[in-house]
Amino acid sequence: MLAAVMAVPDPRSPRGLRYPLAGLLVVAVCAVVAGASSMAAIADWLHDLDDIACARLGFMRGVPAATTVWRLLIRLDADLLATVLAGWLRSRAVPAGPRRPRYRQVIAVDGKTVRGARRPDGSQVHLLSALDTSTGIVLAQVTVDAKSNEIPAFTPLLDAVERLLGSLHGLIFVADALHTQVGHASEIARRGAHLLIPAKGNQPRLFAQLKTLPWAQVPIGHQTRDAGHGRRETRTVKAITLHTPGGIGFPHAQQAVRITRTVPPLPVARPPARPPT
Repeated sequence: MLAAVMAVPDPRSPRGLRYPLAGLLVVAVCAVVAGASSMAAIADWLHDLDDIACARLGFMRGVPAATTVWRLLIRLDADLLATVLAGWLRSRAVPAGPRRPRYRQVIAVDGKTVRGARRPDGSQVHLLSALDTSTGIVLAQVTVDAKSNEIPAFTPLLDAVERLLGSLHGLIFVADALHTQVGHASEIARRGAHLLIPAKGNQPRLFAQLKTLPWAQVPIGHQTRDAGHGRRETRTVKAITLHTPGGIGFPHAQQAVRITRTVPPLPVARPPARPPT
């Protein structure tokens, strides 16, 4: 990691530097991985390092104070740092094995509100992230504007993933119903990738068109039965290629998948009958 973070440019003046940037970044990353959730916790983790670790990180004249680390971190390019760390993680990840020809790389897009991170106006920071499901590595993440939502951040996230991987051709992106947008589908198709998204009430016209497809004539593609928590659950998956005249009212749609979940009602417990008196 120390060699990887050296690619991050130092925003400080070269005169009078006492602490190396790479060492400070490694400390911040390792402290957060170890459970630190505040600058005070990062500083405590730093001050607990022994002399050998401090020498390896370049702290030859003592260790910096928490305020020094904080002032440096807020001046860095967060997107560039995330890209560097994602590239380092990908270089360290051990592949589970050769991917079969019929399987594709799947990238999950999801948004999360960061705990403990707030803007000057008091609002919480919300990030949109792209996760490689095969390795569990976050490839890229972008900050959602405080006065907006995740939808405008989708294209910048694709740009960040493309810069890291070089190309999105053949990748499958999965997202929640918020990203069932015509613009997202067109952008994904333009880059040669695929998008798997659910159709719910936020797209009533598309949802109605999907319900009218001839599902009764489609054979079951996959079915699972699970038992647990006092109930039995059956999931049935059907897939159909959209060869209907004109397709459906959504650009670049090639297939539709329906997942039916069936849960039988639980038996009602009745008190034992009273014997006749």
